[in-house]
Amino acid sequence: MEGAGDPEEGSREGFVVKVGLVAVEVSTGEVVHGEFMDGASRSGLEAVLLDLAPVEVILGTPLSFATEKLMRAYAGSASNVRVECTPLACFGEGGALAELLSLFEKLEVSSPTIENNNQIILMNEADTNPHGIDNNNLHGIEGVMAMPELVVQAMALSARYLKGFGMARLICFGSLFRPFSANTEMSLSANALQQLEVLKNNSDGSTEGSLFRTMNNTCTAFGSRLFRHWLTHPLCDRNLIRARHDAVSEISESMGSRQDSVSILHGEEDGCCTALVRSDLSTILSSVLTMLGRSLDSQRGITRIFHCRATSKEFVGVIQAILTAGKQLKKLVIDDTDTVSSQHTTIHSSLLRRLISTASSSFVLANSVKLLSCLNKDAADQGDMANLFISSVDQFPEVAEGHVAVEMAKRKLDILIVEYRKQLGMRNLEYKTIAGTAYLIELPLDRRVPSDWMKVNSTKKTIRYHTPDILKNLNNLLLAKEELAVICRTTWHTFLMDFGKYYAQFQATVESLATLDCLYSLATLARQNNYVKPNFVPEDEASQIHIKNGRHPVLESLLGDNFVPNDTDLQADGEYCQIVTGPNMGGKSCYIRQVALITIMAQVGSFVPASSARLHVVDGVYTRMGASDSIQQGTSTFYEELNEASNILHNCSSRSLVIIDELGRGTSTHDGVAIAYATLHYLLKEKKCIVIFVTHYPKILDIQREFEGSVGAYHVSYLSTRKLLEITDEKMDIDTETEDLGEITFLYKLVAGASDRSFGLNVALLAQLPLRCIKRASVMAAKLQEELNEREENKLPRLMNKPAGDVPCESSREAGLVCTQPYQGLMEACRRVLCDMSSAQSSNCMTDVLSCLKNVKEVALKIING
Repeated sequence: MEGAGDPEEGSREGFVVKVGLVAVEVSTGEVVHGEFMDGASRSGLEAVLLDLAPVEVILGTPLSFATEKLMRAYAGSASNVRVECTPLACFGEGGALAELLSLFEKLEVSSPTIENNNQIILMNEADTNPHGIDNNNLHGIEGVMAMPELVVQAMALSARYLKGFGMARLICFGSLFRPFSANTEMSLSANALQQLEVLKNNSDGSTEGSLFRTMNNTCTAFGSRLFRHWLTHPLCDRNLIRARHDAVSEISESMGSRQDSVSILHGEEDGCCTALVRSDLSTILSSVLTMLGRSLDSQRGITRIFHCRATSKEFVGVIQAILTAGKQLKKLVIDDTDTVSSQHTTIHSSLLRRLISTASSSFVLANSVKLLSCLNKDAADQGDMANLFISSVDQFPEVAEGHVAVEMAKRKLDILIVEYRKQLGMRNLEYKTIAGTAYLIELPLDRRVPSDWMKVNSTKKTIRYHTPDILKNLNNLLLAKEELAVICRTTWHTFLMDFGKYYAQFQATVESLATLDCLYSLATLARQNNYVKPNFVPEDEASQIHIKNGRHPVLESLLGDNFVPNDTDLQADGEYCQIVTGPNMGGKSCYIRQVALITIMAQVGSFVPASSARLHVVDGVYTRMGASDSIQQGTSTFYEELNEASNILHNCSSRSLVIIDELGRGTSTHDGVAIAYATLHYLLKEKKCIVIFVTHYPKILDIQREFEGSVGAYHVSYLSTRKLLEITDEKMDIDTETEDLGEITFLYKLVAGASDRSFGLNVALLAQLPLRCIKRASVMAAKLQEELNEREENKLPRLMNKPAGDVPCESSREAGLVCTQPYQGLMEACRRVLCDMSSAQSSNCMTDVLSCLKNVKEVALKIING
């Protein structure tokens, strides 16, 4: 459920607005809030919707047109999202804050006080100090009053909606509040999440083939939910990233110690103790997480308990699982003051020590034992509320009195059967229960009975009776049982309400278990796939990405050893931009996605698929790739391209990683080249961020002259036997056979130098376009290439023979050529020679090499001959 306020602010630039939101996960008790500035495309709000995936949306009206259009698209007819609009004028004179304060005052009386609040460890260790306490986070009323105005409005709308379902108490537990994006986290944009396939693939929308599916080895449902949040909010604080890496490293090492511990037992005593401690860490974590994975969802379970909606079976199952996990984790010796030498017992990772300490909190374990000691486990499993409570005079006295009343009614009935035995002279007479009717007296047909005995049913040989006294005492028994049932239901509700005073501590314990699950998942991933621990350089060093033998994590899981790794070397005070060219389907997009995913994985706290990685923390990963339109929102493919580019240019910084794939292809060639060139120039000149730019436009490479040493040209290598086709229209009409387009072998290796061909016709052949269509394309390609060669050949003599003063002079910054110097024709000829020589050196195709050398020879002869 989400509440949002979105007032337009005319004083702000363009269509920028401020958005406030609150999202409540009622099944886990988590409350997410945030306020942020958003642009005309509402890309920030789109990212929030993609990340949180709300199923009910409460909109505070009025809304701007752009926001309303986005929400209509999100909650369209194809989705199951329910939308409800509520005018902000509903709050009356006091406003939203007054309504929230009134709600707090009402619930303070009925809600239990949270005890030992200082023991709470928040789920996200990024927001805690070394002691686990968030000194900057206010709770309860203080926390709400410190929130921005739009968030308060959204919070009030959420509380009003939840109040109708009896769940407004969630809003009063400020310890469960968390900002949508903390200062120590990086929020990935909607474009990055979709184009990098972080949460789901782009083919069918499932998790198969996504980064989340590849990395997720969590054992529990609540661990999986937290891991999803980690992927969409990588850390951007170096110390917190290193804390996760250290924890993952220690768990991974302990996995290896399990196999080695047996052999070490026969060695030195020191080695024995160290191996056992490390082995215990992995073994106990695995045992605890496997047990929790087979149990009920503990996070949702304690929230159902908090809402007084849990059954007795759920209560016992959840609390017992938390108790068992805590007892197991207690076996890990993490107290340095223990009698045994600390070098044998210490878990080195401070994060692991803090999490294990919280998950095995003595407060939680003691109260778990106390709560379970009040209940009969067998009765809880069977849902027997009457026998659920272990009652006494001091514990649940009302339940004890109800049981006494029931037993008294049963005793009176037992006394009556003794009297009837004497009256009828039948020493073996017993009550019968037939078809749910109890306390029947069964007698032969010929047996005489008092006239006031009531016949209930009969068989061919017997008749069954209820006497007036039995009916009277049976009614008393039924009444006593009903009163006991009412007492038990009331006591159960009170019992669950009393759990509220422990709720925050139990929630912190479960969140610590979820974090342990995520860290164990990352350790498993690293060990199974031979990932390495990335090294993050200090903050005062230049932004950089140095990856040796990097691999795409998702494709590697599919291709295994057949995947071709690539190196990446980018640094702000050196070459910080790569322009990547090469043939279609050659691996360009795979390479740039690989760099982005490795960066994200490293800042999530994961080891990475490479032989080594030295990185600087980035504050954002921005992507523009692929082609898509949105007919429902009235936007074209090219508009979507430029909208994504605009979002990057406005939001990236010198500490960001920008990935752009084929910008400008949705319009004419001249416009596309101009926009792509200008966009890259802006990133290099104004933002100075690390950029990987994929293009099929050779003209973009001219930017290297202005940013010499900062921009490198690369291409994905290949082997080709393709020749320039000598095809005419007449030949095409007569010969219907397919011309040989040659063979191209992709090597998928990034090498220095630009590629001048994209091999589109080969892709057309793979896509099985009609043969005549491919032949026509071949003819056109040959003609265009021939025309281009003729223009180049005619241009050189003109430039060589024209006086320098007659040459139109343009700025070198705009045209990339120096025209103000004398001997312009000679300079152009030399440039042609150098370009052809460079192309020949970087080409893998022998035909291309010979062609370039032939051109060099011709130009050189013309220069010599004057």
